[in-house]
Amino acid sequence: MEEAIWRIDGDRTKVRRPHDVPLSRQALDVLREAKEVARSTLVFPSIRSNARPLSENAMNAALRRMGFTQDEMTVHGFRAAASSILNERGFRPDVIEAALGHQDQNEIRRAYNRASYWQERIELTQAWSDCVDKFKRTS
Repeated sequence: MEEAIWRIDGDRTKVRRPHDVPLSRQALDVLREAKEVARSTLVFPSIRSNARPLSENAMNAALRRMGFTQDEMTVHGFRAAASSILNERGFRPDVIEAALGHQDQNEIRRAYNRASYWQERIELTQAWSDCVDKFKRTS
């Protein structure tokens, strides 16, 4: 938390490579609050085991209980929504894709472009958190 970076090990990602995520002020606040009430080292532990994270299926089940159908929203759908909104707000697609941990589809470009766009990803992450705050205030 001191560095404001969430480091995800490669064994926890779909593409099996490490992924660093810059944390916004809001995300750091949530993590601090979670740490105060934590019964686990995980932010969102499974109900069955404090050593395992809450699954995507558990999060999707929570969305169903809130009244969202599978056609309306899924946990993965939040990533698509963020990508769409950030693209519409003028953020560079390469930065958005890097933030989402996606690899370039162009094999040659992927081989040569090693940019992480780190500073822009920090700005994008903070802008996204500010946007979500605005959504919360207007709903």
